[in-house]
Amino acid sequence: MTGRPSFQRQLEELQRDMVAMGTRVEEVIQQAVTALLDRDQETARQIIAGDDYFDQRELELERRCLSLVALQQPVASDLRLLGAALKIITDLERMADHAQAIAKSTLRLGTEPFIKPLIDIPLMARLARGMVHDALTAYISQNEALARQMIARDEELDRLYKQVFHDLLEFMVEDRRTIPQASQLLFIAAHLERIGDHATNIGEWVIYMITGVRSLMNN
Repeated sequence: MTGRPSFQRQLEELQRDMVAMGTRVEEVIQQAVTALLDRDQETARQIIAGDDYFDQRELELERRCLSLVALQQPVASDLRLLGAALKIITDLERMADHAQAIAKSTLRLGTEPFIKPLIDIPLMARLARGMVHDALTAYISQNEALARQMIARDEELDRLYKQVFHDLLEFMVEDRRTIPQASQLLFIAAHLERIGDHATNIGEWVIYMITGVRSLMNN
């Protein structure tokens, strides 16, 4: 049986690779929203084509987590860490899916002028990216306070989403011709809101990892 130094080394490598995946998620969220704002359909296509990377990383990192559990028989705290890692990896992959969905909406929107200046959607993207970053930082540093601070920011993301929803609904009611574009912008805002939910999930898993207490999480 492999000794504990080997286990710690593999655990550190796993966490490093999870952070690398998370960094890619942050980047693809930013790229998706920038492509939307710039009407950059080529970048949007590249984001969609990059889906395999996240699918493969999810499978690889999950396999490594399960291998460490099966072969190393970790103690309670390390077992919680690995259990949290399995859930976090899934949340990261789903966040990437939402970023790719934003890119698909960008393609559907084409180059038609926006019905209104996009203000709240970029704000949502900036907030969601920051939540992802802080969630991963909290995981690596096992920082419960940072996890809780990050989770609290989800309320602001929800508030922005409701504002976007209200504004776009008014456009659709007043002029039916805006419905196709407004619908796509609503989808984009909803994807950003869901990214925040997944970041919140990560924060909840960090708290569980540290305290052993599991609270109700988003789906």
